[in-house]
Amino acid sequence: MRKALLPTLVIVAGILLLIRLFYLQIIDDTLKLKSENISIKINYTYPERGYIYDRNGELLVANQPSYDIMVVPRDVKNINVDEFCKLLGITKEEYNKKMEKAKVYSPMLPSVFLSQLNKSEYAAFQEKERRFSGFYIQKRSLRDYQVANGANIFGFINQVNEKIIENNPYYKSGDLIGKQGVEEYYEEILRGQKGVKYIQKDKFNREIGSYKEGKYDTIAKQGKDITLTIDAELQKYGEELMVNKWGGIVAIEPKTGEILALVTAPSYDPAILVGRQRSRNYTSLYHDSIAKPLYDRGLLAEYTPGSPFKILTGLIALQEGAINDSTTFFCRRGFRYGRKFMRCHCSGGGVRLHRAIYQSCNSYFSQSYMRLINKFKTPSEGVDAWSNHLKSFGLGNFMGYDLPTGKKGNIPTSKTYNKLYPNGGWKSTNIVSNAIGQGEVLLTPMQLANFMAAVSNKGYYYTPHIIKKINGGVIDKKFRTKHVTTIDRKYFTPIIEGMFDVYNKGTAAGLGVKGIEICGKTGTAENYLRVNGKRIKLQDHSIFVAFAPKDNPKIAIAVFVENGYWGARWAGPITTLMIEKYLNKKITRVEFEKRMLNGSLKGQYQKLYPRKVQDSIARVKDSIDRIKKKEDSIKKAKKENKDILSDKNKTKKKDTVKLKT
Repeated sequence: MRKALLPTLVIVAGILLLIRLFYLQIIDDTLKLKSENISIKINYTYPERGYIYDRNGELLVANQPSYDIMVVPRDVKNINVDEFCKLLGITKEEYNKKMEKAKVYSPMLPSVFLSQLNKSEYAAFQEKERRFSGFYIQKRSLRDYQVANGANIFGFINQVNEKIIENNPYYKSGDLIGKQGVEEYYEEILRGQKGVKYIQKDKFNREIGSYKEGKYDTIAKQGKDITLTIDAELQKYGEELMVNKWGGIVAIEPKTGEILALVTAPSYDPAILVGRQRSRNYTSLYHDSIAKPLYDRGLLAEYTPGSPFKILTGLIALQEGAINDSTTFFCRRGFRYGRKFMRCHCSGGGVRLHRAIYQSCNSYFSQSYMRLINKFKTPSEGVDAWSNHLKSFGLGNFMGYDLPTGKKGNIPTSKTYNKLYPNGGWKSTNIVSNAIGQGEVLLTPMQLANFMAAVSNKGYYYTPHIIKKINGGVIDKKFRTKHVTTIDRKYFTPIIEGMFDVYNKGTAAGLGVKGIEICGKTGTAENYLRVNGKRIKLQDHSIFVAFAPKDNPKIAIAVFVENGYWGARWAGPITTLMIEKYLNKKITRVEFEKRMLNGSLKGQYQKLYPRKVQDSIARVKDSIDRIKKKEDSIKKAKKENKDILSDKNKTKKKDTVKLKT
């Protein structure tokens, strides 16, 4: 039996090998196609990318035709290079450089020689294309932006590089891919599927028809359209309010986690990253190290949160039993701990939770925090308990939203302070500044808005997301999963009541809107810059968080204005305007609107970077001018379309009358 085993295995293996060879050589001829591809020309047809709409169905991003000149270096023979260069407006040096690059990629495969020709350039070349063997035109589509804002949301499309081609066989030289924003995150959905056509050539390199009568040809499939959660009007308004200011605005629908607006300032018109000038414009934006228009402050900037953080301090102290809504602390216009003194701007005296919130009492929340930490056996246990509560709000971690960028902020733990104090001995007085959102705590504007959504919902939130609908697709279920915080629902009521009175008689008195019950919290965060090892005090940041209406919240918002003095000066009015715009679709606080639209913090930024900031401001101004021109052209086009439709309707009515007669 053992003697027969080895010969049997050899015979079985041989039979299987013969069957496989028969299948590959006789039945399946895909390998034959690959072996013959030297005599086969492969033509790709590129689909349109999916369209992008806002939550109300307004078209935000469409497509426009683009034409690339492709080259197969091996097929370039006996052409008039001078005529070719003159036709396309390039120098002979540029021609040689591009040809060399194409040869390095592959002498036998097509690659992009010159990309993104306009219609007139395309027409001129097409007329004389037969004179230039080895060159042909490849039609593609580029993005056509219907709005002049939201660049940080959309991202852009760019040619793939060699690394992408190596890692993903779908892409070939000259293909386009989404970068940043939803273009990158939803690339596979938006890009569609390329079509392929195999053309047979004879021995003279002449095309003689489809290979195998088109057996292996495929049709291009257009990318899926997507609908974003963004409100286009609110996004546009937010960017207008933030002109000549640096910072971010994030607005969320609390009941769903849908992002209503995601503003970063300064920004740019997305249209400047389309066309032949794309590379030059991108380089200019990329190297602007002062204003950083490509830096999404709403997702990437980690700031000290300031007084809005007192809301969380109060909630955790209530949950842990360190205080109740009747607990009273005495404030002497500040709080002394050890040899240090923390100033306070409240009216002083005996302070309970309600007044502590609407007057933003540093003393109350500092004492609440210390009592919270000290109720545990060790400060380490206290800090870790506090930290775990904060993490249940999504803080100190990546949010998990559907945008390919972000920072997780910082929520310190006992490990943090064991590193800062390697010899031990730290206690609640060393870390009390955490209570008022200073210390080692860092949050992004997105995290500020999200914890505000959780407060408005009295203890739960959904992962913030920007996708509302995918035509023919399914939204990730993680965006429909409720996250419940570690704070009991009952403790949110006294906090919300205090936030409601911030607008009525507190630090935001006078910022309200008639008919809208807004709950908010002002914030002023200290701002320092380290220069040559020295810590320099700069103008404070202006912060505001809010939600509205009080009893059935439809919007939660965080506004952060860098170097904006104090919360109620810049961030507060902007918050009020954004809420009124979203809920009422009109503005009654016109004095706020005028001041915010015309107001500028350029002077503050010039102090930071006196030499370079002028260039940044000039670039922002140019972008604003382009935005206005584009908006005017869009309005004009819409009016023309409206007039055409009106004329058609009139004609239709006349015809109907004639028929009736």
